[in-house]
Amino acid sequence: MAARIEPLLTVADLDACPDDSNRYELNGGELFVSRAPGIPHQRGLNNLQLAFRSYLRENQIGIVVPGAGAIFSDYDPVIPDLVFVLNERWSEVVTEIRFTGAPDLVLEIVSPGKENRDRVVKRQLYAKYGVAEYWIVDAENRLVKFTDCRNNNWQTWQHGGTANRLPRAILPGFRLGVSTIFNL
Repeated sequence: MAARIEPLLTVADLDACPDDSNRYELNGGELFVSRAPGIPHQRGLNNLQLAFRSYLRENQIGIVVPGAGAIFSDYDPVIPDLVFVLNERWSEVVTEIRFTGAPDLVLEIVSPGKENRDRVVKRQLYAKYGVAEYWIVDAENRLVKFTDCRNNNWQTWQHGGTANRLPRAILPGFRLGVSTIFNL
């Protein structure tokens, strides 16, 4: 749930938040607070990281980073679950220890009670700042949704078993069975 506070909050205000295992993010200067992710969320994230790392060992086209902060503006810092950046764009997207430009791909695992935030609010934020692809992983319904943020073209990918080639230009030939993500 967003807390509407005037004046709008900034990155400096977030720096003053307590270090209490909650996640603090802003969207348009509005505060979003969520608890630390649960075990199913983190195991799914781990499975995705392993799949990405395996792919990237064979196809050294970019870098994947889990849970790092992304500061798109002073009013729009967020913490995506997983971010992918092509090698040739790394230096324009990363400054010091954070993402300050639009990654090529952002992935969020839907958190219970946060569906609207992941499916609508964050998608709009990522599109606004030029993220090329946004993936939403929905463990409850065992599916992955992709959107090309540049044209708002949604595709749903749902499969119960074997590895499938994903129709994604950013990761050519990437294969992953949806069941692998949710193999908890």
